[in-house]
Amino acid sequence: MAAPTSRLLPRALRASQKCSFRPQNTYLLQFVPRTRTRTFTTSQRCLDDASDQGEPGHDVKYTTDLMPHLKRDSRFGELTKEHIDFFKQTLVDDNAIIDGVTKDASNDLEPFNRDWMKKFRGRTKVVLKPKNVDEVSKILKYCNDNMLAVVPQGGNSGLVGGSVPVFDEVVINLTRMNKIRSFDEVSGILVVDAGVIMENADNFLKEHGHVYPLDLGAKGSAQVGGNVAANAGGLRFLRYGSLHGNVLGIEAVLPDGTIMDDLSKLRKNNTGYDLKQLFIGAEGTIGIITGVSIVCPQQSKAVNVAYFGLESYEKVQQAFKEAKRQLGEVLSAFELMDAESQKFVHKKTEKKRPLEGDYPFYCLIETSGSNGEHDNEKLEKFLEHVMGEEIVADGVVAQDDTQIADLWAWREGITEAIGHVGGTYKYDLSIPLKDLYQLVEDTRARLESKGLIGDDKPARGVVGFGHMGDGNIHLNIPVPKYVKEVEEALEPWVYEWIQKKNGSISAEHGLGVAKKNFIQYSRNETMVKLMKQIKQLYDPKGIMMPYKYV
Repeated sequence: MAAPTSRLLPRALRASQKCSFRPQNTYLLQFVPRTRTRTFTTSQRCLDDASDQGEPGHDVKYTTDLMPHLKRDSRFGELTKEHIDFFKQTLVDDNAIIDGVTKDASNDLEPFNRDWMKKFRGRTKVVLKPKNVDEVSKILKYCNDNMLAVVPQGGNSGLVGGSVPVFDEVVINLTRMNKIRSFDEVSGILVVDAGVIMENADNFLKEHGHVYPLDLGAKGSAQVGGNVAANAGGLRFLRYGSLHGNVLGIEAVLPDGTIMDDLSKLRKNNTGYDLKQLFIGAEGTIGIITGVSIVCPQQSKAVNVAYFGLESYEKVQQAFKEAKRQLGEVLSAFELMDAESQKFVHKKTEKKRPLEGDYPFYCLIETSGSNGEHDNEKLEKFLEHVMGEEIVADGVVAQDDTQIADLWAWREGITEAIGHVGGTYKYDLSIPLKDLYQLVEDTRARLESKGLIGDDKPARGVVGFGHMGDGNIHLNIPVPKYVKEVEEALEPWVYEWIQKKNGSISAEHGLGVAKKNFIQYSRNETMVKLMKQIKQLYDPKGIMMPYKYV
């Protein structure tokens, strides 16, 4: 079973009057056997649900109903049988195209038309699934020549409606581009197709003593190309940093069909502009990423996970400060969860909580290194300090891989747990650490003052959790259904709040269609103008991801 943190301490410290940490010798954590790899299935579950409905997507309004200001660009052509014939000739395989133009394919198209949050829904009539870069090139050139709007799509696990169409755009889904091209065990450099699922890449790397430098709750459905296009952050950001640093090269197809082969395997290449950086975080607006070269770290031999209860956000900040100071080079994650988030997980899973008491805040920290004895010693000293100084009120430490996975489930299971309410207003935000949780408290107070929170109210709560290590909070408001009164109470108020704190309205998930009109809260006029110039240079006809981004 997981060891109470207090058991790691010398008896003298446990007896100290200064230490208020209560031993939990009778505590039994109910562990469910599972594999070491953590997975997240919400995205796939929602896609499957969509195809099971008698009336596909009947519970999801069209994006244009939610955003009536959006109008279809009359410059774009409408799909015809002639277009479908070209796509079939190009892709050859009948399974590579879902044709809703010459026949009724509503059920088959619906999973590609709606997002997993059941918030955004488009009207595409065709989904194309190329298997290599040459097919992508031919498709894009044809679409560009015929003014057919395009939406690239990966695992469809985003939060801002970027990966689903708004109107009848052609969906280019990269699922079939799923080959691992090469891996060098000496340098740790992996080259993959953009459609490789994160979890598959990570499992492959673990067989060779390495790990994928990114870890997300949606790793079971998210694709490598989508990670890069959105510049995803995730759970390992604290240790391994941004994809801007880990991605060494990119293969992409421009809107006119030109193949940009910059799939470098070099750590250093200072010859001219580093053009790949433009595609990282561009959300497919200037081209489709088809291949990625990425440097991957060695897999850590020693991994420890601890789960704490804390009495205030001030204590959370103190714990994080001490974790950085004392754990330094082995600290790989420091995750924050509020009490509300853990209540939702408990309600959904009905599992015994890791701690006996209730606390307003919980933290999960992970250390990973190459020397177990060394890491355990550092963790022991850290725990002695944070408990001796009454920073941490209670906690447990995992004893094996199964318990590590179980403790992580209290963090990674939040999104799925609140998703069972129906829908969720999600805000992925960067805020200076001192103000990180204040937004959650202010949002809760605002909705309560408007009478919008309660078991019989439009909103069922306000949840805050995220990556303390990089100042990224996930503000979630679960709702049985999306209603205007909740949305109007949140937007643009949330973005105005962020602007006053000099934060970012999008920390990890980009802009998509949801945040396109709010970019000015994080970027000034000059920056937006430069972005539009880049878009115009690469995509002069504007066929890529219309109605989104900038």
